[in-house]
Amino acid sequence: MNVVEPIRSKKKIRDILMYLKRENERDYIMFLLGIHTGLRISDILRLKVGDVKNRNHICIIEKKTKKAKRFLINNELKRELKRYCKNEENYKFIIRSREGGNNPISRIRAYQILIDIGNLFDIHISCHTLRKTFGYWHYQNNKDVVKLMEIFNHSDQRVTLRYIGVIQDELDESVKEMTYL
Repeated sequence: MNVVEPIRSKKKIRDILMYLKRENERDYIMFLLGIHTGLRISDILRLKVGDVKNRNHICIIEKKTKKAKRFLINNELKRELKRYCKNEENYKFIIRSREGGNNPISRIRAYQILIDIGNLFDIHISCHTLRKTFGYWHYQNNKDVVKLMEIFNHSDQRVTLRYIGVIQDELDESVKEMTYL
């Protein structure tokens, strides 16, 4: 069973970002949006240039929950989006398919892209990895599970901590030094 985990290494994240920025700017922006916002891939793929251009927040109705979501675009993400969207029209999708027209890539294509990246960097990643990576590092920086619950629309702290892999880390640590010798 392959359990999707967050990327726990900032060095690995930086390496992936450097590679993507050099090799495929669209995929770089998709990855950045995921690790900076915690949005589901289905919501990232629906974003249009007008949703982010000259804005401080991303405001959407989440596809899965149908709930309104307002999320700050931090300085790093804002800088990269500004550069990427500079000459684009507001109605165009940000993560656009190369197959012509103004259509986003499919969720299946996003999954394939992430699997390929994971294979290159010898880690198992998929669509949820970006969201979980955001959550993991948000928690590491703030140690505030309540804020993270609100961001993810979770109703239980344990669900949130399990989702971002913190409970598994704690369980692993609790048995790490056990010995009977």
